Amino acid sequence: MKGISPPGPLYAIADLGVLGEESLPSTVEILAAAGIRWIQVRAKSATGALLCRLLDRTCRLLEGTAVELWLDDRADLAGLFPVAGVHVGQRDLPPAAVKKILGTEVLVGHSTHTREQVLAAAANEAVDVIAVGPIFPTRSKENPEGTVGLDLLRWARKQTDKPLVAIGGIDAETLPRVLAAGADTAALISALLSGDVGLNCRRLAAAAKGWG
Repeated sequence: MKGISPPGPLYAIADLGVLGEESLPSTVEILAAAGIRWIQVRAKSATGALLCRLLDRTCRLLEGTAVELWLDDRADLAGLFPVAGVHVGQRDLPPAAVKKILGTEVLVGHSTHTREQVLAAAANEAVDVIAVGPIFPTRSKENPEGTVGLDLLRWARKQTDKPLVAIGGIDAETLPRVLAAGADTAALISALLSGDVGLNCRRLAAAAKGWG
């Protein structure tokens, strides 16, 4: 798929481990109302039954909005819902397998942590969006990869025209630096979900002003 339009500077990850079952759908609704256009549901430890229930509720709340919903890893469930994209890591299902399951119209994002992985993702026709990170230290993921800093992001920008997602420990203070280094958008968890979500959205949008 060519000509993908990045969603703007903010890409929200609604993590079940942070939000909990009851809060995830309503938080996604708040994020959508704040104007965030890519929202990913991440539920690493959820059963298939639980994730199906959450996705059903979430999709109902997003009906009529401009949000493109992403799902972390679970290509087996993505086909049951109006999901725009699936994000996979280095140890998840290969991007080509995701396309084989869901078809070419569903976007595939792929995590990268090294130059070699960036080059592989850039050359892989099944990869539509490349995530680079963790840019800064993060506590939102178990067993995170080593921090890569902004240097890998700047280098990646020179290697590919595919949309780049920066991820890992990004907040309102560091967001402008991440966007200036070449990211098309920044994936955010703690900076969005900790505390008042609506206020966090406004604070981050103000920090990104001029880069969207």
